[in-house]
Amino acid sequence: MSKPFRNEPFTDFKKPDNHKRMSAALEKVASEFGREYPLIIGDEKITCNGKIKSVNPSAKSEVVGIVQKATKEMAQKAIEEATKAFESWRYVSTLQRADYLYKLADKIRQRKYELGSYMVYEVGKSWAEADADVAEAIDFCDFYANEAIRYSQGQPCLEWPGEKNELIYVPLGVGAVIPPWNFPFAIMVGMTTAAIVTGNTVVLKPASDSPVIAAKFMELLEEVGLPRGVVNFLSGSGAEVGETIIASPKIRFISFTGSREVGLHLAEIAGKTQPEQKWIKRLVAEMGGKNAAIIDSEADLDLAAEAVTLSAFGFSGQKCSACSRAIVDAKIYDSFVEKLRERIIQLKVGPTKDFENWMGPVSSKNAFEKIREYIEVGKKEGRLICGGETSNEQGYFIQPTVFAEIGENARLAQEEIFGPILAVIKANDFNHAIRIFNSTDYGLTGGVITKNPEKIARAKKECFAGNFYINRKITGALVGVQPFGGYNMSGTCSKAGGSDYLLQFLQGKSICEKL
Repeated sequence: MSKPFRNEPFTDFKKPDNHKRMSAALEKVASEFGREYPLIIGDEKITCNGKIKSVNPSAKSEVVGIVQKATKEMAQKAIEEATKAFESWRYVSTLQRADYLYKLADKIRQRKYELGSYMVYEVGKSWAEADADVAEAIDFCDFYANEAIRYSQGQPCLEWPGEKNELIYVPLGVGAVIPPWNFPFAIMVGMTTAAIVTGNTVVLKPASDSPVIAAKFMELLEEVGLPRGVVNFLSGSGAEVGETIIASPKIRFISFTGSREVGLHLAEIAGKTQPEQKWIKRLVAEMGGKNAAIIDSEADLDLAAEAVTLSAFGFSGQKCSACSRAIVDAKIYDSFVEKLRERIIQLKVGPTKDFENWMGPVSSKNAFEKIREYIEVGKKEGRLICGGETSNEQGYFIQPTVFAEIGENARLAQEEIFGPILAVIKANDFNHAIRIFNSTDYGLTGGVITKNPEKIARAKKECFAGNFYINRKITGALVGVQPFGGYNMSGTCSKAGGSDYLLQFLQGKSICEKL
């Protein structure tokens, strides 16, 4: 039987007890820096000659942990072990599979501060952002367990004389799960648990910038007693082991969250039928966006400045849902820009192990260099309002940066940057604002700030985004509350955390029995 679902509450770190527990967890995790984690393939824990060091982007001299650099041969072995495990896992009852997820959710709750601490160090999340990441992982476990039980009851069919007809759902097979580094726990847990609770088995290839939190996830799966081979942990380079996995004819589906470039590459490979392949591979992809908030002439400008600040610079703008365009009506443009600047210059940037730092580093040297190039582009395309400063002496820090007078077709208005850069674009009126909103290749998140009910109704209908928010920030979707996923180059709109998500990992079987 399923359990009542409620979203996991966020931790209030202003409460002394919670602050103390998080501080203690950060110390404990720091004491384990440099620990090495093995591959987990079937019932084996394997170490390799090649290693990958996971570095703290707030203090790049610190090695959070070391994982193995798997080879193509190990990737093939992982696929074989997952294939073998599928033959028994597919017949385990849904209730039993769901129970593993309920137990996993409880284990994560017990280690909430520790898991959050790993993300503070490994990807530079603030305390609040890391806590929200863990909370979302808990939600995915409980929500998908419930949903799997619901789907196990099948779908009703019309009655026909002399027959019993039913439609049931069966698992697909072995899947490749390729999660991102920016939500390194929540999205990884959600992608993996959705696949296994529906009876599939998985080869999990974590992001190279966040493999340690993935290794901690494997420890949790071991603690709840998940059978070996159901999830196989394969850290390594995307070019080597990633390509091997997704091209394999034994892989039935690919679950991916990451960049547009990689997502389209996966789609191309998935579309090529390999010798001995018996199916069309299914791709579940979320690939980012160029998200916008429309600030209408009838907006509450204080609310608008706060919503855009939180949406653009939470986790250094490294959320796929982050606001990277503010589309502002000309009538209130100057007033809004000034309020926005006043709000942003209050943000404190620094190592996120310190609670008072609201924004931390960007994820890596590569990200730092790419974002710095876009700052130079912005200086040519618009007017720098605030930010623009960068420092990589200790870590990869970039100040929250805003450019005004950006043209609607400029690079800063069209290209995904994935960092703390906001383009402010002037719209002639509300009609023009909607046209600008819909002018990119993406369609992930967006929103409108206005007091006008008629404009709200129009925005709901005409703004093209998978997740749309009104008079609030455009980030922070909750499992079961705001199912998440977008259109066009933002992905397959599979709606993670929604009631139809598990269908991505199932196939229908219609059964007719003559009475």
